[in-house]
Amino acid sequence: MKKYNNTNILLNIPALIGISFLILLSTSCDDNSPVKEDTPELITRATLTFTPAGGGTAIVVTATDPDGEGVQNIAVDGPINLAIDKSYILAIALINGLADPASAAYDITSEVKQESQEHQFYFSWTNNVFSNPAGDGNVDNRSDAIGYDDKDVNNLPIGLETTWTTSTSAASGKFKVLLKHQPDLKSAISTSADGESDLDVEFVLNVE
Repeated sequence: MKKYNNTNILLNIPALIGISFLILLSTSCDDNSPVKEDTPELITRATLTFTPAGGGTAIVVTATDPDGEGVQNIAVDGPINLAIDKSYILAIALINGLADPASAAYDITSEVKQESQEHQFYFSWTNNVFSNPAGDGNVDNRSDAIGYDDKDVNNLPIGLETTWTTSTSAASGKFKVLLKHQPDLKSAISTSADGESDLDVEFVLNVE
């Protein structure tokens, strides 16, 4: 039978303790490392404000989802009614009504601005309700034109502010607003299929 040297075992105990300490320290550091927040924003109300570029009364519509990720579906408060052949500045405001109004979690607009390199709005519409930009939006094709008025730190579009010109004749169609959360994904070629959807809502839009 092989005999073990107790002296060698005792001499190796400090080394074993040191290795165990290093492993414990490494694990502890990993556990305390900051975790990147990649979850979608919780939005219970989106407000779209179309302000005539030359001045005039703003057209305001909202989409509301009072229980957030609950069973209730998002609901819009009516159609968007715009004038024929007129330019508008669209501003989008977002809140999380389930959060304390005094907390940072309430103002999702500010969060999107602060994390603009991770967010982008995409838009689509039907029946040529806009003359500028022409087409049907960039939900289906990223390269299609959108009048973005804001950009992130990488000079890529955000979409909290956009410019639109309605058609030169009466028309009625659908207008879709899609906000994508794209941490480590947003780029000059990223599309509406990349990332998670923070907001996906569709309105009836009338030009009259």
